Formats: sequence, structure tokens, C-alpha cells
Amino acid sequence: MPGREKVMRMSVELPLWRALAGYRVLTMVYAVGLFVSAHEEFARPWLAVAYFALLLVWTLATLPKVANAAACTKGFLTADLTIALTGILLTPLADAHERVQAGGPTLPSIWTAGSVLAFAVKGGWRWAALASTLVAAANLVERGSPARDTVHNVVLVWVASIAIGYVVEVARASERTLARALEIEAATRERERLARDIHDGVLQVLAMVQRRGAVIGGEAAELGRLAGEQEVALRTLVSGGLVPVPRAPRDAAENAAARTADEDGEPDGDGGPVDLRALLAPYAGARVSLAEPGAPVRLAPAAAREVAAAVGAALDNVRMHAGEQARAWILVEDEPDEVIVTVRDDGPGIPEGRLAQAEGEGRLGVALSIRGRLRDLGGGAELVSVPGQGTEVELKVPKAGNDGTDGRGDARGKAERR
Repeated sequence: MPGREKVMRMSVELPLWRALAGYRVLTMVYAVGLFVSAHEEFARPWLAVAYFALLLVWTLATLPKVANAAACTKGFLTADLTIALTGILLTPLADAHERVQAGGPTLPSIWTAGSVLAFAVKGGWRWAALASTLVAAANLVERGSPARDTVHNVVLVWVASIAIGYVVEVARASERTLARALEIEAATRERERLARDIHDGVLQVLAMVQRRGAVIGGEAAELGRLAGEQEVALRTLVSGGLVPVPRAPRDAAENAAARTADEDGEPDGDGGPVDLRALLAPYAGARVSLAEPGAPVRLAPAAAREVAAAVGAALDNVRMHAGEQARAWILVEDEPDEVIVTVRDDGPGIPEGRLAQAEGEGRLGVALSIRGRLRDLGGGAELVSVPGQGTEVELKVPKAGNDGTDGRGDARGKAERR
């Protein structure tokens, strides 16, 4: 991968707690405003003043308590709901009897809904149902009879609080599912990276030992047989999901990348761009031809190493399946938006369905060492093979985000739009 990705997740509850804090302050001001506008009609205004003084101090002092779920304790919820219920039950004592019977507002008015919503956000719909039921009972006691407007308000608060509580529970479950999916995705990417390293190193060596042992015979044949068994076991381990201990790859291309980075005066891995041609040069030989542009093909060190490793994996497949005498050609193209590297051979080609069969057997050379690497870079790999006419592997890497600049987000977006 070009670099480690950090997933910053904000809890789905945080906006709800912020909204609840703002609601409590605004509804407290509203309740005080209702009293101020009609205080002359109250039978005992001093009782209402005392309650509103308590409500003002409590609302402002407990704002930190509604900042998040951890701060909102059961003790706070109980005390908060008690203050709301007390205000409802004090209304007949403070206000005029005619206003109460005419359906006038209670002392806390709609501030009470904030207490119920705190129950909903903290504990879900069950806690919301309990709190709203207590509020409904207090409203019926305050009014003295189940009037239509009272029942309407009670049902509205009851349904709204339960609905919000249910939505909070669903949001929490979705957040847990998303977090688990992100963990699985990260683990899968790491497993694929480790599997590529193992395929490029250990599995190739074991396969070579098995083949050479069978040719030499004698004790070497037994050694080859054991190497073959270990190869099968390791392939099963890699493809089965267990993550082996990571190791540092040390192929020729990686060493070339280090040399190139040192020549540019930048530290290996996180410095400036390197010339991809220098990483591919070690692959050229008597039976491998390299065609490259006259100018440097610059990529970020990590991206260049992955492309070179994918080319190495493609050449390994040529030697393994087409034979040591097969010829191969590497063509490097530096386009304005992407770098294209094509590996072609004159071997017998790949029979139809063979790649899917090999992947099912745990042979992940194409799936991981080639396609997996390019996918992690935001690019892709296309393989075209005609029986009897050789095989061609085309590797495409977008420059945005892989050229040593800070455009990784654009590269990923371009890859997703493909």
C-alpha cells in the first residue's frame, strides 16, 4: 500500500448529545419566558420563581453531563427527571386553577422533553418508554383528568422518545458493524500483503527445491518431497486466513529501490520519487528484454517497489510455466496520468479457467503478487493469454498519489471511478 490509512470515525451519538445540550438551554429560556409573560396570573409566583431559579442553575451546571454517554450517568438521569416531574406537580400549586384547567403550560413546559430524550439517547427505546410513562403520569395528575390536549401531548412525547431511542440503538449497531467491517478490511489487506511476500520468497524457493530434488534423485528427492509438502501446507495457511509473521522482502528490485533512493539523497521508503527504470533494470538479461523511455519514470519509492515486485512475479510465472528457455519482454510507458508496464512472453499461454483453478488451490501468484499489488496502488492488472501465443500482463498505476506528492486521495478516487 502507498501508506498506512487512518480511519477517523466520529460516534453517531455525538451530534445527538450536542443537540440535546442546545435543546435544554433553549427550552429553559422558553419556560422562563412563559412565566415572565404571565407571572401576574400566578397564584403563588414566588413558588414558580424558586423553581425556575433551581431549573436555571441545574440546566447550566449539568451541561457537561449531556456531552457524551459516559458523562450522562444513571444518577444524573434520575435527578434530571425528578426535577422535571417536580415542576409538573408544582404547577397546580403555583399557577391559578383556571389556567391549569384551561390547559395552560406546566412550569418546566417543553423542557421536560429534554429529560426524556436524555433517557432515549443514553439507554435506547426501553429507557425512553420508562421516562415518558412517568412524565405522562405526572401530567395526568397535574391536570386532574385526561383531557384531550393532555393526552395528545403525552402520546406525542411517548412516541417521539421511543422512536428516537430506537434510532439510537440502530445507529449504534450500524457503527459497530462498520467498525468490524473496517477491521476485517484492514486485516485482509495485511494478510494479502504478507501472502505476497511469502509467495515471492518462501513458496518460490520451496517449489524450486521440489523440482530440483526430483531431477537429482536420491536423498535430494526426499528433500524435494518434504519441500513440496511444506509448500502445500504454507499455501493452505496463506489462503486460509491465518496471518504469518511478517518478514522484510529482500529481492533485487527492493535493493535497487534502496540504491536509487540513496542516490537521490532521500531516505528509503518515505523520500522523494525514484526512477522505476532502475528497479526494473535487474530483471533484464539474455532472455528478458527491457524497453523503457529515455527520460526517468518517477514514482514514489513504495509504489515503485510494488510495481517492480509485480513485474518480478510475472517473470517468475514465465520461468515456471513457460520454461527457462522462454523469452520475455518488458515495456515501460510513461503516460501523462499513469505508468503502464507490460510483460509479454512467447510461452504456450494459459489454458482457459486455469487461473481460477490455481487460486482455488492456494496458488496466489496472479491474484496477490500481481493484481493485489496494483489494486493497493489504486491501479489494475490485466492478463491476456491465448493458448499457443504466449501471455501478456499489463500493469497500470495512476500517477496521482503514487508519484511522491500528496495526491493520494485523488488517486483513490480515480481508481474507484474506473
